[in-house]
Amino acid sequence: MRLFAAVLPSARALEELAAEVEQLRALPAADRLRWTGSEGWHFTLAFYGEVPEDVVPELRERLARAAHRRDPYELRIAGGGRFSDRVVWAGADGDRPAMRRLADSASAAGRRAGLAMDDEHRPYTPHLTLARNRVPHLDLRPYAHALKEFAGTPWTVDTLALMHSRLPGSGEAGRGPRYEAVGSWPLGH
Repeated sequence: MRLFAAVLPSARALEELAAEVEQLRALPAADRLRWTGSEGWHFTLAFYGEVPEDVVPELRERLARAAHRRDPYELRIAGGGRFSDRVVWAGADGDRPAMRRLADSASAAGRRAGLAMDDEHRPYTPHLTLARNRVPHLDLRPYAHALKEFAGTPWTVDTLALMHSRLPGSGEAGRGPRYEAVGSWPLGH
């Protein structure tokens, strides 16, 4: 199973972001991007990749412990940017240190379950992918600039989710991955 740990935004936060994305889709060349749908919007904390079935129970147990040790915190979707000419993303504002600690705990849970984690030397940048570029040399700066002032309503992050990423199969060309929660644990309980 292709798994990752994530924070899922509140329904209200998703609605607000969806309205903002509709405005982005009106920008020139927006039809050249592959836009993600709100059903897939999340903040990845730790990516585990392909996890053998026999490791999943231990990973779930370690994530439950990690969630128990972290308190709920406030977050909102705010701002945005781009990764070069590849991705347009929305950012996070609020208790980012708490989010970083939760991401560190989720990564540690993967390592302790025996998974090879390659995120130890990368700074954690909370982001929510909105669109991927499909063509070379498309300037994504206008999208990043349009997101600069966006600030959604805060919500309390109170759950750590384990997500299954299903890659598109044959006959689904052009579609992005589909995500399904396969576990969730309340923070601080």
